[in-house]
Amino acid sequence: MALDHVEASAGRTVTLEHDFFWSVPGDELHNVPHEPSALTIGSLADSWHQLDGLCSEPERAVAHHLVWLADVLRAIGREAAC
Repeated sequence: MALDHVEASAGRTVTLEHDFFWSVPGDELHNVPHEPSALTIGSLADSWHQLDGLCSEPERAVAHHLVWLADVLRAIGREAAC
């Protein structure tokens, strides 16, 4: 439903303005009482590269594909809301 909404309002293509983003390491992500000791840099291009072709090669799927998908969906959600 959310992707249908984006398509209806922004069209079938959403141009993502930024590639790089701050990322909190997984072992620190939910340790809310403590500020993360180090941030890493993620890349939407890298996340997309990991997802590209997955439908044609489902045997290479790993759980971390959900993290890469979340990176891309977060960027679409933020860009389409502007």
